[in-house]
Amino acid sequence: MTAMFVLSGLALATWIYLILFHGGFWRLRERLPASPAPAHWPAVVAVVPARDEADVIARAIGSLLDQDYPGPFHVVLVDDNSSDGTGGIARRLAAERGLQDRLTVIDGDPLAPGWTGKVWAMEQGLGRALEIMPDAERVLFTDADIAHPPSSVRALVAFAVADRRDLVSLMVRLVAATPWERLLVPAFVLFFAKLYPFARVNDPRRSMAAAAGGCMLADRAVLDRGKAMAAISDRLIDDCALADLVRRHGSGRIWLGLGPDHLSLRGYDGLAGVWRMVARTAFTQLRHSPLLLAGTVLGMVLVYLAGPVTLLAGLLAGGPLMTATGLATCILMTLSFVPALRLYRQPLALAPLLPLAGILYTLMTVDSARRHWRRRGGGWKGRYQAKGTDRTGDQGA
Repeated sequence: MTAMFVLSGLALATWIYLILFHGGFWRLRERLPASPAPAHWPAVVAVVPARDEADVIARAIGSLLDQDYPGPFHVVLVDDNSSDGTGGIARRLAAERGLQDRLTVIDGDPLAPGWTGKVWAMEQGLGRALEIMPDAERVLFTDADIAHPPSSVRALVAFAVADRRDLVSLMVRLVAATPWERLLVPAFVLFFAKLYPFARVNDPRRSMAAAAGGCMLADRAVLDRGKAMAAISDRLIDDCALADLVRRHGSGRIWLGLGPDHLSLRGYDGLAGVWRMVARTAFTQLRHSPLLLAGTVLGMVLVYLAGPVTLLAGLLAGGPLMTATGLATCILMTLSFVPALRLYRQPLALAPLLPLAGILYTLMTVDSARRHWRRRGGGWKGRYQAKGTDRTGDQGA
């Protein structure tokens, strides 16, 4: 029982640290601040990589065509060898709205060696975008399954200019419709914020860099200086890699927050879909290191399982101090999940199930390593990242 008591104490101490001293990650308060209009609205070009997005592309591209941005704005869609007519749907939409001059659709080249599919599409799109709009000062990278509110580009640019940010990124609202998604999607947002506390990312005095790939507005001059796409050509976690590059080659001023009115248009089909999403890149985040994998598993067990286990052990053994320690750990854990559940308008009754979400994400991470070792890592829409090709570096603090 001595070991269990020590474990309960470690778990409680860990949660006290996380709640009080880890950047307030669990509060999830960061929203794009309202900013005054700049004296000059810079030219902006949006780059949208797309592969087999026929079911959502009209709404996503339509939301970009509907932007109320006061300055020059153009959208480049890269149809990355789609088999479902993605590019044709976007072209027809622009023609129906009489906005052909605001959208360019290019057919992507076959995947180049040493590049991941999305970054290769971004490279082609960025090259064409700067041919069309050579004076573009800002580049918006966004996914083909994201719907933006009409004021999105205007608000992003106004804040970036007013606050002198080289990169402004929003974590969009993900779909949480099925029972498993209602638990796991808010937990995913919480875990991402724990890994990259937004307040620390946004603090220019710190070296932590992160971004959310669904919506990233970047300074074109910094991208040019860092040779951005070539520098991150083989990265699976391209958004955080881009943020790290921008921080190193720019002023160090990047910003990451939540965009509740920016919507992901595609759900995950329950547990299996969330599992695939996480297993695709989790082991990459650990730099394909068995030691980091082992440390992550032990850490997740300590953070999410030790509290409930020691609470149960204390109740069964009649140990009041262990029971109290385990209960305090579970209370802190439950409270930490409340803001994420509120963000996603989910029942607060799900908050005590955070340990279940933690264990499931731990299993997904182990499965990510298994897939990598079987050379099935990075699987996405029929493509797989070959073992050892993603040279993920230190993207944290």
